[in-house]
Amino acid sequence: MASDFVHLHLHTAYSLLDGAIRIPDLVERAVQYAMPAVAITDHGNMFGVIDFYESMREAGIKPIIGCEAYITPKSRKDRTERLDYHLVLLVRNLTGYHNLVRLISFANTEGFYYHPRIDLELLAAHSDGLIGLSACLGGEIARAIAAGRTDDARRIAGRYKDIFGNGHFFLELQENGMQDQHTVNRELLQMSRELDIPIVATNDCHYLDESDYRAHDILLCIRDGRTVHDPDRFRYESQSYYFRSGEEMEHLFADRPEAIRNTARIAEMCDLKLELDQHQLPQFDPPDGMDLGHHLDTLSAEGLETRLDDLPYDVDRDAYRLRLKDELTMIREMDFAGYFLIVWDFIRYAHSQNIPVGPGRGSGAGSLVAYALQITDIDPIPHDLLFERFLNPARVSMPDFDIDFCKDRRDEVIGYVTNKYGESSVGQITTFSTLKSKLVIRDVGRALDLPLQEVNTIAKLIPDDLKMTLPKALEQEPRLKSMVEKNAEYQDLFRIAERLEGLNRHSGVHAAGIVIANGPLWDTVPVKCEDGHMVTQYAKNDVEKAGLIKFDFLGLKTLTVI
Repeated sequence: MASDFVHLHLHTAYSLLDGAIRIPDLVERAVQYAMPAVAITDHGNMFGVIDFYESMREAGIKPIIGCEAYITPKSRKDRTERLDYHLVLLVRNLTGYHNLVRLISFANTEGFYYHPRIDLELLAAHSDGLIGLSACLGGEIARAIAAGRTDDARRIAGRYKDIFGNGHFFLELQENGMQDQHTVNRELLQMSRELDIPIVATNDCHYLDESDYRAHDILLCIRDGRTVHDPDRFRYESQSYYFRSGEEMEHLFADRPEAIRNTARIAEMCDLKLELDQHQLPQFDPPDGMDLGHHLDTLSAEGLETRLDDLPYDVDRDAYRLRLKDELTMIREMDFAGYFLIVWDFIRYAHSQNIPVGPGRGSGAGSLVAYALQITDIDPIPHDLLFERFLNPARVSMPDFDIDFCKDRRDEVIGYVTNKYGESSVGQITTFSTLKSKLVIRDVGRALDLPLQEVNTIAKLIPDDLKMTLPKALEQEPRLKSMVEKNAEYQDLFRIAERLEGLNRHSGVHAAGIVIANGPLWDTVPVKCEDGHMVTQYAKNDVEKAGLIKFDFLGLKTLTVI
C-alpha cells in the first residue's frame, strides 16, 4: 500500500562528512518505497542539487530542492559571537529556486563564520517562493523550547510565519527517541493550535539504512578529527536518522496523521521545473555599428591574411578563404560568435603582456578561425585537422578551447577577465575529493584508534589504481585478504570503510575551469568563497547544465620553464 509520506529533510553525501546518502542509492530506495517525491536539504550548500534533480526526475520521482540553512538572529556580517540555528528551506517554484540560490550564495560569501549564515533581513528579502520548516533540535524554536523559553519560542514562530506567509511555514516534528525531542514535540503541538501554524513530520535522514549508524558515527569522527574513544566527541544520541519507509513514518505518527498528510501537501506545493542546458554567454561589446558575427568575420579575415603572409610554405589562398567562410557560417548558425570573440580577447591580452600562451591542443586546433585569431598557432589544413570535431551542428555541444598559460602569470589573465566582466560575474569551478580506497582506510583506521603503523601497512597493500575499490583490492591482493581474514579488528575496519568509500570528503577548486556569467554569478548558480575567490557550488558538468560556459585557463609549468 502506497504511503502519503514524503521525506522533506534529508542530507546526501554533499553534506560533506555529515551526510552518507549517495544519490544513486537514494533514488533506488525511493523507487523501492514507491515514494512520489523526495527532498534534498544539505547543510548550508546546494552542491548536489543538479545531480539530485536530474536523477530523481529520470526515475519518475518529483525532486524537491532545498537546504538546511544556518540562520543567525544577529547580522550575517557580525563576527563577535558564534551563534546560528538550523532552518529548512524548500523551493516551491522557479522564483523560490533563484531566491534559495541567492540566500545560500550570500550565506557563503557575506555570512560565513564557522558556518555559511543568513540573517532575518536577508531571509525576508528572499523568502518568496520558499517554504520554511522549523528544523531539528538545532532549530531556533526547538532550542528556545528546550531551554524553557516557551514565550520566546512562540514569538520566534510567529516571526517566521510572517516572513514566509500564511501556509508556507511549518513546525517540524521528529520521532528519534530522544527526551529533548519529546519535550519539543509536545510544545510544538500546543504552539501549532495556538498560532495556527501547521505541523509536519520529518526524519532528518543522514544515512540510508538503520545498520549504517556505526559507519556514519565514524564519518563524524573523521570530520571532527576525533576517535571513537574520545568522550567529548560529537555523536548522534539516536540511531533513527535513516531513510525510513512511509509505513514506518505513519506508524511513528499514528496519533498525529496530519503531520504525515502535510508532507504530501508540501510536495504538491513544490513544482519546480528547471530549464537546463540553456547556455548563456557573457556580453561582449563589439565596436559601434557592428554585430558579433560581423566583428568576428572582420577579425578572422584580417587575421587569416596576416597568417598567410607569414607562412614559410606556398598554399592555395582561395582554399583557406573558403574554409574560413564555411567555419564562420557554422559559427554564426550555432550562435557561437560571442564565444570566439571572448576567447580571442583574453588571449590577445595575454600576448600583449608577453604572457606565454600554449599553441593549442585538442579539437580546437582543428579550427582555421581560431588559427586566424591567434587563439591557436597550428595551421589545421596541412595536418588534415577537422573543424567538425570542434563544432558540429549534428552534435550540439559547447565549444571548449583547452588553453595553456604560463603557470606563474595565469592569474594575470584571470584578473583581466575579472576586471572586464565584473568581479561578481567571474568565478572558478568547484571540485570534490572523495574517500578513495587508500584514504578511507587511513581515515577510518585513525577514527577507530588503530595503530598507525598497522593501518599504513594495510593501505600500502591496496593496489595503485585510480579505479580501485576495497572489494577489488581484497580480490587482487592475497596478502591483504589474508591479513583481514585473520584479524577481527581489520574485518571491522574494512566493513566500515566499504560503507564510506566514495563519499565526498572536501570541496576544492578546478585546476583550469573559469566561468563568466552575463551578470552576477548568483543569478544563475550558487557560489561560495575559496581563498578570496568566487567559486561555483556546482561542479563542472552541473555548472554547464545550469547554463554557464566554462573557459579553460590551465597554468602549465612547461610554458613557464620554456
